[in-house]
Amino acid sequence: MTTVAAPRRRADATRNRARIVAAAREAFVEYGAMAPLDEIARRAGVGNATLYRNFADRRTLIHQVSLAVIDRVVAHAHAAAAEEPDSFAAVSRFVHAAADERIGALCSLLSDSIDPHYPELADARAEMKQVTEDLIARAQADGLLRADVGAGDVMVAMSQLTRPLPGTGCLDLDRLAHRHLQLLLDGLRTVAPSPLPGCAVTLEDLARRG
Repeated sequence: MTTVAAPRRRADATRNRARIVAAAREAFVEYGAMAPLDEIARRAGVGNATLYRNFADRRTLIHQVSLAVIDRVVAHAHAAAAEEPDSFAAVSRFVHAAADERIGALCSLLSDSIDPHYPELADARAEMKQVTEDLIARAQADGLLRADVGAGDVMVAMSQLTRPLPGTGCLDLDRLAHRHLQLLLDGLRTVAPSPLPGCAVTLEDLARRG
């Protein structure tokens, strides 16, 4: 019995840690970097003691959320490059996947709370920079993406377009973010634009969400 219980406890601890990080990501998007830790624990379905046992303080939790988001974005970039034969489709897939990881909202929220020069985080950011540049360079080399833009243009625009608007239910704006990202992508394309997802949004729609 002892040899079975120990691995099970380790598996439970791993799942709890993953749930806390996922819940923290959404809470930081919704409330900012000062999101209540009690609320994060509640969303993760764990007790406060479990949260603090895994993450000694807010800064440690924010650091791990940052790493988790960057790691997932990098994984999306690698998957897009490996699985999409069309290099522009790979860029498009990457941009939409990064938006789903809340990268636009988290960049501004987390930048003031973590040390970007911490070796583990610096390495992760360097890898994200490289895979993004590789995707852009490949699409440009194939003549599918405008030659007069850089990876920085794409990342800044993506961050701006996916950042929650003040006073709105940020988690309800996902469908708008993907529409606007598709407009961005069509502006980067050197051939015929693709159809936009969803339907047209009016000012009245935005007012009803305020």
